[in-house]
Amino acid sequence: MASLPNLLAVSRILMTPAIMALVLAEGTVEHNFRYAVVLFVIAATTDFFDGYLARRWNVGTVLGAFLDSTADKLLVTGSLLALIAVGRASVWVTLIIIIREFMVMALRGMAALEGQVVKPSIWGKLKANAQFIAIALAMVRLPEPWGPLYLDEWVMWLAALITIASGWQYVSSFWSVVRAADRS
Repeated sequence: MASLPNLLAVSRILMTPAIMALVLAEGTVEHNFRYAVVLFVIAATTDFFDGYLARRWNVGTVLGAFLDSTADKLLVTGSLLALIAVGRASVWVTLIIIIREFMVMALRGMAALEGQVVKPSIWGKLKANAQFIAIALAMVRLPEPWGPLYLDEWVMWLAALITIASGWQYVSSFWSVVRAADRS
């Protein structure tokens, strides 16, 4: 547990409620969104470093993979829920993101029962980065919309499309695992 990569994942988990509180403090804490986005960017950056260090130092563990995945899901979901509450995120985009996470989580569980591992793909990494960028932009929303939407809303919908593509990639790559589990 005490490895630096695991501690970085735990720090991401612990930062999530603080980020949510800052977003929700709109009107009561001056510059709340600035503080929230700084903390969010720090948290999102730990996602890169915990994986990089675990691979570089060859200290990857099942616990570490669980902590990393859990921390990412909590950071994204918690931030989006807080942004929904203050009118800066779409319920529909959030639903797309949450559905994808449940689908991939279920797929990983089924694969584990079959003795297989669903490794992260480039689509999963692209999805995470798109979500991180969209959430950060929603926290620092530009004052003028770009046509019918603000820049962060355009990027959020792009992140939703990448999220769908990522989910499709995982399901199509591991559909044989689903079929094998269905036959069992």
